[in-house]
Amino acid sequence: MEYDKLSYPEAIEKIANESGFSLSYTKDTKSKSDTKILYKVLEFYKKNLFHNNIALEYLQKRGILRHSIEIFELGFAPKSNQTLQFLKDSFLQLDNALKFGILGIGEDNNLYARLIDRITFPIYDQNSNLVGFGGRTITNHPAKYINSPQTPIFNKSRLLYGYNIAKQNIFKKSQIIITEGYLDVIMLHQAGFDNAVATLGTALTSSHLPLIKRGENEVIVAYDGDSAGINAAFKASELLAKNQISGGVVIFKEGLDPADMVANNQANELKRVFASYKPFAEFCLESIVKRYNLNDAIEKDRALNEATAFLNTLSPVVAHSYKGLLAQLLHTNDSFIKLGKKNENKRGSFKTKSEDIAELTLIKSALENDNLLNLLINSVDESMFYTHKESFQELVRGEINSDSLVRIMLREDLKIFDEEEFKRQLCIFIARFYEDRLKELRQDNSTSFKKKSYLIRKYNDIIQNLKRGKLQEAILELNS
Repeated sequence: MEYDKLSYPEAIEKIANESGFSLSYTKDTKSKSDTKILYKVLEFYKKNLFHNNIALEYLQKRGILRHSIEIFELGFAPKSNQTLQFLKDSFLQLDNALKFGILGIGEDNNLYARLIDRITFPIYDQNSNLVGFGGRTITNHPAKYINSPQTPIFNKSRLLYGYNIAKQNIFKKSQIIITEGYLDVIMLHQAGFDNAVATLGTALTSSHLPLIKRGENEVIVAYDGDSAGINAAFKASELLAKNQISGGVVIFKEGLDPADMVANNQANELKRVFASYKPFAEFCLESIVKRYNLNDAIEKDRALNEATAFLNTLSPVVAHSYKGLLAQLLHTNDSFIKLGKKNENKRGSFKTKSEDIAELTLIKSALENDNLLNLLINSVDESMFYTHKESFQELVRGEINSDSLVRIMLREDLKIFDEEEFKRQLCIFIARFYEDRLKELRQDNSTSFKKKSYLIRKYNDIIQNLKRGKLQEAILELNS
């Protein structure tokens, strides 16, 4: 447990695997009873799949075998009213269906099923407890894939799809392959790469690290060659290199992905590709340098600054080992590369000289949780952000791959709040803003006495509501 950073059950599983001993398992009836509705819905989805020829034809077309359908427990979510009827006929509590993200509440306050006309993928945590679902449309819905929302047991930033199936093989091979999608995982397992997992439609984050660090595993990040895949690979490489995790990156070109290559009977080629990965730090340096025109002296200097700032996030020994490579990429002498001075250059630094931790923490929490993101956007406006206004604007526009938001996501010194703490911190944040407005207003002699008196009363009411934790009342007062 201590050496490989494993939980007690996982340590037993690894020892059993290494010694050829077969374990038998007892069910945790308490935890299963709490989430019984998820398992009931899973069985409902699984049965539906074999009554939907379109869904079965899609899976067959993608090369997924019946054996894989059974192992990964694939299913099909029908129309919303059919799921609702199943829940009622099965005497399952609709409150629990809401709690665990099976149902949602629409603008008309009516219940609806979150997964409709989609192939379903059950998602388990590292202890093999069912915590949610992913869904793939077969009706050309704009959202090709969706996951369960944030729930008491489901946080997509801490989960890896397929980990429950792959973990024994990860321990056995001392290697984990991280891909972008459900189908990549399933097809790789079909081809013998049974140590493959996937992130759940989100970038690899520091919240995934406890799972990845279990055991001394080599990590291979295998992403698509489109711009989104390359950006995600860069962010993952920064994170993993900084945390001294061995392994590297594989980028699939020519519009292919791992699932396509397996379907095309290219398993041997895949084996070669995985064996020839590019180390994380090397991938980061090459990616940084590619952003700049090295024929322009100023651009070249900026490339040097950003690449040096990245190296300074690594351990001194690792950073110095890559000094020669950076000099080679920049076609310059390595004497220009000054290591050991962190955050000296503005563009490449991972912390700005002037920063507001409250603003950064709210932004990072919102990036990790869609519910908190909606709450933040609906509660504040950009004028409340004094220091990181541009980052907040990028958040509102959905530009989550921007440099500033990526750096915020990678900041391990920033907390990630749960919903209750997020609301409390949001109250403090907004109250601070209106306390500043009150001070300015009292010193303002250009505003009429009548308007000034009205605004002072309004701001005081807002502040008092916020100090009592009444966020919604304060927002209503703001909008009145």
